[in-house]
Amino acid sequence: MTGTEAELADVVARLRRAMRRAARSADPGNPLSVAQLELLSSLAENPGAQPGQLARALRLAPNSVTTLVKGLRARDLVTRVSGVGDRRTAQLALTEAGEEAVRRWQRTNAGILRSALADLHPGWQHVLTAALPALGELVGAIDALANPRPDEEADHG
Repeated sequence: MTGTEAELADVVARLRRAMRRAARSADPGNPLSVAQLELLSSLAENPGAQPGQLARALRLAPNSVTTLVKGLRARDLVTRVSGVGDRRTAQLALTEAGEEAVRRWQRTNAGILRSALADLHPGWQHVLTAALPALGELVGAIDALANPRPDEEADHG
């Protein structure tokens, strides 16, 4: 690993931790765990997903997703509908309260970033804004590593 990759990995890890700490500080009344919020966000991006699909997307064990979904259903944030043609399958959807929980989490994170960016020198603000397309590409490249295409899985399997 070169210095750049190590430094970027370190900065990303520290940014994630800082965002989690700041979010808890900014919204102390939010009763949901980060894992629950990430599952809700993933479900918002993938409406009707099955628990197994969410487990793969979030790189969680299926039983962990089952536990998270159970807690979210108890809070009326997620609904479970039996699959058409096969009642053993389940599709998940956000309730209105679940959608609001995702929006609340997004607003909290956006507010944190807005406040932090406002404290930065305008030059750094410009650099970060200019880097957004590259960071988006980086996210896509990392997602591709985490989710190989089926033909690539066959090549490596």
